[in-house]
Amino acid sequence: MRLPILQRLASGEVLIADGATGTMLQAAGLPTGTPGEAWVLERPEEIMKLHRAYVEAGSQLILTSTFGGTRARLKHVLSLALSEANGANEGKAGLDVQVSEINTRAAELARRVAGDDLYVGGDIGPTGEMMAPIGSLTYQAAVELFAEQAQALAAGGADCIYIETMSDLNEAKAAIEGARQACDLPVFCTFSFDTHGRTSMGVSPAQAAEAMAELGVPAIGANCGHAPEELLDLLPQMRQAAPDAYLIAKPNAGIPHMVKRQVVYDATPQRMAELALRYVELGASIVGACCGSSPAHIAAIREAVIRDA
Repeated sequence: MRLPILQRLASGEVLIADGATGTMLQAAGLPTGTPGEAWVLERPEEIMKLHRAYVEAGSQLILTSTFGGTRARLKHVLSLALSEANGANEGKAGLDVQVSEINTRAAELARRVAGDDLYVGGDIGPTGEMMAPIGSLTYQAAVELFAEQAQALAAGGADCIYIETMSDLNEAKAAIEGARQACDLPVFCTFSFDTHGRTSMGVSPAQAAEAMAELGVPAIGANCGHAPEELLDLLPQMRQAAPDAYLIAKPNAGIPHMVKRQVVYDATPQRMAELALRYVELGASIVGACCGSSPAHIAAIREAVIRDA
């Protein structure tokens, strides 16, 4: 049986996370522009197949296929069965009416693959809406959206609530507050630094880490972003601002390029493994990969980190 995830991290062991979800599901046939949540109920075998591939590659922490699982995002996602059967989408209901079912089911699928020994992170991404005063999404409305999703993920068996790809500090804070209102699972949070070492909303690594530390978030870090080499500069800034936090490194597999009308990421499994070792040297406790990565990248990371332990 697995220890609670914070106890496992406290032991000093580095946990290997998983890799990309969206790009892998697209390779399996998910229509371009359709989020993975659409397959949770309609093609659960494909979701489990993806989780299983990462577990077989060495992942000890797999994330649910719920990055866009808030009600705000799901209202824009139609049932694939309805879309394909009817063609025209105008006036049809989105998947927001199934928000709890989708998130709970996604966690159950991941839990089934993870079994009793591995960890499931209940994945929560941004709402896709701008926070007030720039946009119309109020802080309290965001808290309610995130709480709804977190409650369902916890009900499905997640070990932690894993908030990722944040760029707005207020939205990250709303997600944390919502998760804590909904359940008593530990809450992790990572940001995407993709604009000259800052998030798209101008948040620096130090600002993000300091804000998360003040909220008592135990594990923080960076995911997605630009080139994976940039984490070599970002992680020390976060460590200095939040010396007691567990650091998470989950970057993209290089920079995407268009090759014969297909998006190709340029970091090989070997390159990601080399960088993973450097992340661990900088204090990372959870290491994985994001967009463009595959089980091959995770297998190389796992081999390198375990060999060096």
